[in-house]
Amino acid sequence: MKKIVIVSDTHIPMRAKKLPKPLVEACQSADFIIHAGDWQTLDVFYEFAAYAETDGVAGNVDPWDVLDRFGKKKTFTFGDVTIGVVHGDGIQKTTEQRAIDAFANDTVDIIVFGHSHTPVMREVDGVLLFNPGSPTDKRRQAQYSFGLLEIGDTWEIKHVFFDKE
Repeated sequence: MKKIVIVSDTHIPMRAKKLPKPLVEACQSADFIIHAGDWQTLDVFYEFAAYAETDGVAGNVDPWDVLDRFGKKKTFTFGDVTIGVVHGDGIQKTTEQRAIDAFANDTVDIIVFGHSHTPVMREVDGVLLFNPGSPTDKRRQAQYSFGLLEIGDTWEIKHVFFDKE
């Protein structure tokens, strides 16, 4: 069983000083961590990387060093599951539609995106759209959140919701 933590919009140190405890606990047993942008600094990458192999994409508020390291779009394959990752920022259309459009010419099972800080999990034309929400800046949401994907013979993805520590 492979355990993948999916996170976006950490905005550290602007929205929080550190990673929240529920996210840290999940990362401690993770095999891989995917970040869908708005890390804010490379220090956030190094903190995640101390727990598990970490990769992802840059978001619209990330500085050039984050953009240079990660780029704006990536695809990961774990066994039979292919995951497209993009932040989802841009002009015109919705965040979801921009994420879908980013992978219009790719074959993916899951599209992970961020930007809106709104947890999303729904299927569109056979592809699962997944926004983990934000573990540090919930905006208008009732709780903070991130995602957890477990891959074995089959795969299961879910949101992990929590209140402030």
